[in-house]
Amino acid sequence: MTHAEHPWREVALSDSEYALILELLGRAPTPVELGMFGAMWSEHCGYKHSRLLLKQLPTEAPWVLQGPGENAGAVDLGNGLAAVFKVESHNHPSAVEPYEGAATGVGGIVRDIFTMGARPVAILNALRFGNLDEERNRYLFNNVVAGIGGYGNCLGIPTVGGEIAFDESFDGNPIVNAMCVGLVKSDGIVRAKASGIGNIVVLIGAETGRDGLHGATFASVDDPEASHRGVVQVGNPFLEKQLMEACLELLQGDAVVAMQDLGAAGLTSSIVECAGRGGVGIDIDVEAVPRRETGMTAYEVMLSESQERMVLVAEANRYREVAAVLDRWSLSSALIGLITDDGVVRIREGDDIHVEIPVTFFIDGCPAYAVDAAEPESARMRRSFDFAGVPDIAQAEIGDTLLALLASPNLGSRQSVWEQYDHTIQTNTVIGPGEGDAAVLRIKGTEIGIAISMDCNSRYCSLDPYLGAQHAVVESTRNISCVGGRPLAITNCLNFGNPERSPANWELSRAVAGMAEACRQLGVPIVSGNVSLYNETGGVPIKPTPMVGCVGVVDSVGDATGIAWNDGDDIYLLGESAPGLGGSEYLSTVHGRIAGAPAPIDFDLERRLQHFLRALVVSGAVSAVHDIADGGMAVALSEMAMSANAGAEIALGTDDKRNDLRWFGESASRALVAAPSSQRGSIENVALAAGVAAIRIGTVGGSALKLGLASTIPINDLREASARALAPLQMQFVSA
Repeated sequence: MTHAEHPWREVALSDSEYALILELLGRAPTPVELGMFGAMWSEHCGYKHSRLLLKQLPTEAPWVLQGPGENAGAVDLGNGLAAVFKVESHNHPSAVEPYEGAATGVGGIVRDIFTMGARPVAILNALRFGNLDEERNRYLFNNVVAGIGGYGNCLGIPTVGGEIAFDESFDGNPIVNAMCVGLVKSDGIVRAKASGIGNIVVLIGAETGRDGLHGATFASVDDPEASHRGVVQVGNPFLEKQLMEACLELLQGDAVVAMQDLGAAGLTSSIVECAGRGGVGIDIDVEAVPRRETGMTAYEVMLSESQERMVLVAEANRYREVAAVLDRWSLSSALIGLITDDGVVRIREGDDIHVEIPVTFFIDGCPAYAVDAAEPESARMRRSFDFAGVPDIAQAEIGDTLLALLASPNLGSRQSVWEQYDHTIQTNTVIGPGEGDAAVLRIKGTEIGIAISMDCNSRYCSLDPYLGAQHAVVESTRNISCVGGRPLAITNCLNFGNPERSPANWELSRAVAGMAEACRQLGVPIVSGNVSLYNETGGVPIKPTPMVGCVGVVDSVGDATGIAWNDGDDIYLLGESAPGLGGSEYLSTVHGRIAGAPAPIDFDLERRLQHFLRALVVSGAVSAVHDIADGGMAVALSEMAMSANAGAEIALGTDDKRNDLRWFGESASRALVAAPSSQRGSIENVALAAGVAAIRIGTVGGSALKLGLASTIPINDLREASARALAPLQMQFVSA
């Protein structure tokens, strides 16, 4: 059947969903109503395959000021201040037009922050790309990075961290997740909750065009690259800067009672969500919407995703006051509607009414599907991999193996990426990209700082999504603890394949359950997030990637500690978890296998370790802290050596471990600490009291890294290998 015969399929609605709409309305929807249902009932806006699962997540704590349901979450930092933060995806647009897709992803997440009255202070990103041997993947990589840097730099917001990984499952379907953090007074948070019968609805910012049509529904279909070039928005960061400053000024006054950005589904989602939160109706006249293209229909106006636009609900008779502020920032505005008392979304074009539907039909009427499935046999087989058939490496091969790992795209230097991001603007960055396990920003006028991290291991999640999601939570919180921060809350972005079939349905359900349990175990709630499903190309899903962003508070920003050790320091291995090769970067890079089970997590040990790490940093006893993650201990030691430009001699003693397991095995709950020898007694005594194993394994000094009995590896060799990982890609803006 064609879409002409079944128009609801054009907006990604199923036959049963259309039947439900007919039942709700008691009539056939108008074309504009059908388009609005398609947008609001899309996965991107309606969360129909994830809503039931997300109820498992813990969302409350005494320090949580705003949990899920608003534009972003918020936590109390103390000193009368709050951090507002969220992560969102722009995967599908970036697969089609990587520069604009990534750029507008940054713009959208920034608007989510300042619409709540918070000034954005940091941007992070998490990226996944396919095999870099493919020209298309190189094109996507270069232009996504350029788009992120181009937009964020123009806004004057530092891009302070994130992570990147590569795997063939992301061929043609990159993951582009953008996170933003803002600051606001604790009592100054603004909600997007329409109120005040008779209050006015004002549209501000850019004029409306046809770009972005069907963007929300487009994010809920397979194979985005195939036929959706027209849905990608075009951004203007300079206009966004004006919009940000104007909105923050408006929110200092009392004329504006609610504010909502126009993101996915444009004007449709913004007015429906505002009205829904407030339990009111809303009446919009599309003839009043400023347009940059002629002949636009009501359908196009309501579904356009043109960027740099906001909806304000302001007190009646105060439009001139609002317009005067906007005029000072050279921004246009238009009074397009009113708040009503009937709970109905009414869209008119002059005297012609195109939409007249209760708000609840768009929100509460959206179906919710239970997602659960049996574990595929293929997953069990991969996890039961027999490592007895994997040959160990000889002592003499340890150095060459380390250099090979450092030269791999997943572990090598990200300097060519960081150099495209301005991470020092606003002069608040204390620990920036590559300098520590988490970014740290000072809050001027106080002693406190914000620590921010993003983490996920897609390999782990493909083998065991429950355990893999837990690893994402514990690593993101551990990274906050490594710089001396106290983890407060998490934002997540759940990137998966088609939830209507295996294996994505099983992966999604298990990952959410694992994440929920890990957050409960660590006492860290989830306050915001996003779901991005249908990430597939040619029916092949991406590796599951439940990305975790964590925000913590550093009580004294001067104590924050990076990964660069000092000459003469003792080096300690903290934690007693046994490393494994399951899902390790070593097994993938050296043996070409993604197999085995990720290492188990002992949450009691993890809690004790993180508490001990924070205590060490606050005490001032340590020079450097670095968690052991991808690539194992050898890679972590190399990163510390390269950061400090100082070598070390490491002796682990004798045991029956394989060389590959000892040096390149991965597990949770382990970290490296460097400290002056004068602190030796203090560290060992406090570790004993904390119940954390602390083994002195080496000393910093010289210009090379010596791992046990292996040959010495000059730091310059480490650095050259690491620089080779992404060097061929630097600034290569190849065409599609």
